[in-house]
Parts: sequence; structure tokens; C-alpha cells
Amino acid sequence: MVLRYYIGALVLLVSFLAPKGVSSNSNAIIPSTNVITEEPEFTDVIENVTVPAGRNVKLACSVKNLGSYKVAWMHFEQSAILTVHNHVITRNPRISVTHDKHDKFKTWFLHIANVQEEDKGRYMCQINTVTAKTQFGYVHVVVPPNIDDSLSSSDIIVRENSNVTLKCRAHGSPHPTIKWKRDDNSKININRSTSVYDWDGEMLEITKISRLDMGAYLCIASNTVPPSVSKRIKVSVDFSPMLQIPHQLVGVPLNFNVTLECFTEAHPTSLNYWTREDGHMIHDSKKYKTEQSVGVPSYRTHMRLTIYNVQHSDYGTVKCVAKNPRGETDGTIRLYLSTPPTNSPASTVENFKDWSDIRSDIIANNTIINGQIHSNSVHVSEKNIKHISNINDIDRFEQKSSEKKLNWPIEESKADSVNKIQNVILGMILFLGLMIQQRIISI
Repeated sequence: MVLRYYIGALVLLVSFLAPKGVSSNSNAIIPSTNVITEEPEFTDVIENVTVPAGRNVKLACSVKNLGSYKVAWMHFEQSAILTVHNHVITRNPRISVTHDKHDKFKTWFLHIANVQEEDKGRYMCQINTVTAKTQFGYVHVVVPPNIDDSLSSSDIIVRENSNVTLKCRAHGSPHPTIKWKRDDNSKININRSTSVYDWDGEMLEITKISRLDMGAYLCIASNTVPPSVSKRIKVSVDFSPMLQIPHQLVGVPLNFNVTLECFTEAHPTSLNYWTREDGHMIHDSKKYKTEQSVGVPSYRTHMRLTIYNVQHSDYGTVKCVAKNPRGETDGTIRLYLSTPPTNSPASTVENFKDWSDIRSDIIANNTIINGQIHSNSVHVSEKNIKHISNINDIDRFEQKSSEKKLNWPIEESKADSVNKIQNVILGMILFLGLMIQQRIISI
């Protein structure tokens, strides 16, 4: 069957390539008739066509005075004969040919169904005259962009301060352009000195990536053919835990409640818990309540420990601990006995007052202990080596907490206070007696 197809195609090609009036058995030109006829001519140009991939396209070749000559269609770039007269030569099932018999100037239509990118190029319409007559039309196939996942980056996890390269490859016609943006529309930190809202190019390189660069990045491919397409790449930055302790020394009276706080940063998410001075973990009970809430960004956590009805056994050291696969850290809070404020009624076991509320009225951002101001600090502990760092400035890994001494008035004894009051009353009595004596004398 295949052999018969090729034999038939060969016969058609021979009949097309042998012009009328030329014998195939000799080199002599033998007139086929004594009647002089006009040679065929093209009556119109072939229109260039731009078509999106997947659509159908039709090319028209109009010829007059065709007579017994034949019209053929060819794909010039592929050097492929597609059709001859009413016959399809190519085995491409998407190619077909039709012509309008009733048209004064016969028009031969080449049909291409479901156009693909490989169909682009020049198409030649040819008449098999002695000197072949040809004309060309161009088919431009446009293809929407498509991102090649196999050649593009997927979600990645990297260590903090390492260099990261994201790749995004796309194809289409015309060739797509690539733009990078962050999913939350924040800036892309290319390096310590360059930050941009978008970046052009197939490669996005970030130098010394920080936890602040963690998040989703969008690779957007576009050309003149809608729609544009995008790929979402999630970048996770791993780092060992860091702690921030607002108040390292906390004073609380007996029988009061107190809430201690720690702030952690870690990725992957750390295991957070509290321990007593002896290392035993603190669990929720009538005595203790532990809470933690996820902050923004999600690698931040707020830890809280509430101690109810503080007794002598509660004073001492409490630790907040954070662990993840990258390391661990802990911070110490010392709880000490203090006297209740004089303007508040003494608390009882039956009616506890939250000392955290009282302290918030006395101290703002500093902790006052025994006449000293202790500023807030951040603790990072790794392999039992402790550093003090500012959580808002990751590049600054060490700073010393400042301390200022205040001159507090020396407390007066109760006896001195009574003596002063007695002296004041005695002075008032003497003054009153003198006034009365002067009044009597004047009378």
C-alpha cells in the first residue's frame, strides 16, 4: 500500500514537472498544437498570514489562463512538495487543497489545520510552465509563552548567608521575556547594596540570602501573544534559633501573678518550652500557664509564661528554650522578691493582682531593679556560647546592654517621721499661743 502511494506521487510529480509541449522521450520541443494560447499568470499576490498556534489557516493562489498546466504548493524552508493540482502529496494529515472551479480566475487554496510552530515559513505556489512561475506567501505562527518546568527552578531550602540562583526558562513565538517579582510585592534584595521591585532575565541571583528574603518569588513569562504565564517558586531560608527577652530581671511581690515573655526567630519552626532552674520542663497546671503565638513573618513566635500566686519557691531563674535542626538557644529570666506599690491595697491569696499590670505602669522599655535600669536585650545561644544581638538588624551580632544607676532617696525610719510630725504640731501650738497673747494685750 505504501509502495503504491509513492508510485502514484511519483507519477504526479513527473506529470507536473514535464511542461506541456515538451516530450519526455526526446530532447526536441514538439509543439502540442498550432493554436497559440496565452501563458498562465498569477492574478493576485499571496497574502502573508499571522496565526496563533492551534488555529486553521488558508492560503490562496489565483491563476488565469491555466489551461492544461497544473498548480503545486510547496513549503520552501522544508523543501517539501505539499500538493499538485487536486492531489495531496505530503503525508501530513493537516494539509488539504481545494479550488474554485466557477471562479473566472481559478483560485487554489492550501489549507493547514491546527497550525503548529513548525508550520511557519514561506509557502510557494508554482505553475509548471516551461520556465516555472512561482510566488510566495509567508505564514507566521505565534505561540503564547510556556514555562518549561524541567529547566526551571522548583521550591528550594537554603542556609542563611548562602548564595542562591533561581532559573526560569520559557519558550514561545516570539521568544518570551522573563521578569521576576516577589509574591508579596516587597523588594528583591539582590545583594547588600541593591534592592529592586522586579528583575529581568532568566536567572535571578541573590548574594548572601537573609531570612528577610524568605518567601515566594514569581517568574513571569510574556510575549506579544496573550496570555502571560507565571511560576511560583518558594524560597525557604534555614537558620538556628534566636531569642529576644524584653525583661531579664523581673521583680514581683508575694501572692501576685506575673507573666514572663520571650520572642523567638527560627526556621524550620523551633520547639519552644520553659524550664525551671533545675532544668525541669514547665507544663500547664494551676500554677503555670504557657502560651505561644505565631508572628509576622511566620518564623517569629511570641512565648509567654504566667505564674500564679508567686511564692518564695518561685523566685530564681526561669529559662525559655528554642530548638530546631539547625541549633538551639536559651535565655534566662531571673525572678526576685519586691515590695508591692504603696498606692495599691495589699494583695491576698483569695484575690491576686497581676503584677505585670503594675510593672507596666512603672517601667516602659527598661526594667528597674534595685535602683538600676536594665535595657532590653536579645540573646542568641549556640553551643553554650551566648551573644547579644538586635533582632531588627541581623548583621549586628553583638552589643552590650547599658546600665544606668539612679540615686534613690534613703528610706527614713518611722521614728524620724513621728518626731517631725510632733515638732510641726508643737510649733503650731506655740504660734497660736503667741497670737492669743498679743490679742489680749491689745485689748
